[in-house]
This record gives sequence, C-alpha cells and structure tokens, in this order.
Amino acid sequence: MMNLKPEVVAQLERVLGSVEMLLPKASKPVDWAKCHAANWRRHSFSGYLEPVKVTDNTRLEELLGVEEQKETMVNNTKQFLQGLPANNALLWGSRGTGKSSIVKALLNEYADQGLRIIQVEKEDLIYLSEIFAAIEDQPYRFILLCDDLTFETGELAYKMLKSALDGSVYSAPDNVLIYVTSNRRYLLPEYDGDHLGGKYVKGELQQSEIQEEKSSLSDRFGLWVPFHVFSQERYLEAVKLCIERWSKDLGRPVPWSNDLQQAAIKWSHQKSKRCGRTAYQFSKNWVGKYLMK
Repeated sequence: MMNLKPEVVAQLERVLGSVEMLLPKASKPVDWAKCHAANWRRHSFSGYLEPVKVTDNTRLEELLGVEEQKETMVNNTKQFLQGLPANNALLWGSRGTGKSSIVKALLNEYADQGLRIIQVEKEDLIYLSEIFAAIEDQPYRFILLCDDLTFETGELAYKMLKSALDGSVYSAPDNVLIYVTSNRRYLLPEYDGDHLGGKYVKGELQQSEIQEEKSSLSDRFGLWVPFHVFSQERYLEAVKLCIERWSKDLGRPVPWSNDLQQAAIKWSHQKSKRCGRTAYQFSKNWVGKYLMK
C-alpha cells in the first residue's frame, strides 16, 4: 500500500466527506401497495420519492358548490383508471374554493382502484424525467400534482412542464396524468400591456405575441376547470357541513342557530370571501368556543 502523509490522508477524508454529502440519499423504493401518496424530495443534483401518510379524509360528497367541477374531474380520473384516454387538467380560480380538495378527495375515493398521487413543488419540475422513470413500470395510475402553481417569465421549470405536456422526450408515461392547481388561468402574471399588439386577420382579432406566449402553457392542458367564489347560500351549506362534521368527530353536538348563521356571514365579510376554506375556518372558531363554554 502507498504510504501517504497524514496531511494528505486528512485532505482525502475531507474530499470524500464533501462528495458523500452530494450523493442522493439512500432510500428504499416506495411500497405503493401500502403508500397512496409521496413527495419528490430534492437532494443535491437529484432527489427521491418520499412516502407521505395521507391524513386528509375529505370525501367528494362533502365538497359543496363545485358539482360541475367534481363531475368533470371524476369522469376524467375514472377514464384514466380504466386505461382510456384522459386529459391533463388545470384547476384554476379563486383561492380556497376547493381546487386542491377535489384532488385529495379523488385519492380517497379511488385509491383502492390503484390511484396514487405524487406532489411536486415548482422548483422540482426540472426533475420530471427522473420522476417519470421511477414510476413508469409500476402497476398503478399516478396523478402528478403541482399545487398552487405560478411562474415568472423565463423560469426553467416552466419550460420543463411545457415540454412534458407537449409530448416531447420529457412527456409523461401512460400511467401518469398531470393535475395543476393555480389562482391564475395562464399560470403567469398578466399586465395591461399584454393586450397591445393584437391585430385583425380576416376579420378576427388575433392575440398579441405576449398573450400567445402566456397562454401557450395553459393551452396544453386538455381540461380547464374554473373555480369561483360561493353564493351566500352555498357558503352557509358548507358551514353547516363543517359544523356537522366537527360534531361527529368530537362526539358532541353543536346545534345550528340563527346566531351561528349570522356569525358565519359576518366572518365571510371580514375574510372578504365566501368559499370552502372560509367556512372551515369559521367552523373551527365557532365549535371551539361553543364546546369550551
């Protein structure tokens, strides 16, 4: 063996220690038979799938005010599970209106039929090809979920997602659909000047080049599913459902009353929005105070 000086050995140990920190974390493959959801966990120049325990038990029938959206997403997901043609979907609209909840409810509804979810953060979309390679041979159907997604112009992750939706070399395998939720229909910020530069061609107004580029990503989703704020009636139905659910979970009845209804309406005015999230937040506040008396 070579006789190395102690200072050389120390240097080699430091180098090896630094290299080891850059290597992907040693992890077991996800057992999809037992695990219904996972996150892509970035590490150094790559990453790995990390199992996630599903704690949200929302059911589709509990989501009020989004009947058309549920029907669209249920039909598309059932087609996908049966190996039939199905579309990638962009769920867009006002915050707190049930976009993410529908996707989670779909998992609760169809996990026993082989549906699985992988949640990916925007910054990790650059690893799409690695994620696809990790699951393409699995006997399950995967929804790749990007939640609350927005981009700034020119981001690399934007280009990677665009390529994946476009059917390029980065396209998703047959057992993967991409579902994205966003507050923005075009996933990019819109400005007043975006509309400048449009022109008429054969009597029809054509979009400006800026608009064309901004719509080019969202256009690649086969489904656009819009979500809007609730009517007051729908909002109160959501509050009532939340109250009933808390009563059932806690085993202590919380009666509906005029005071409760008026407090719920006042709460929505303070929040400046009638939606499922507002109803849920109010119900926690009301039930907690009521049962503490």
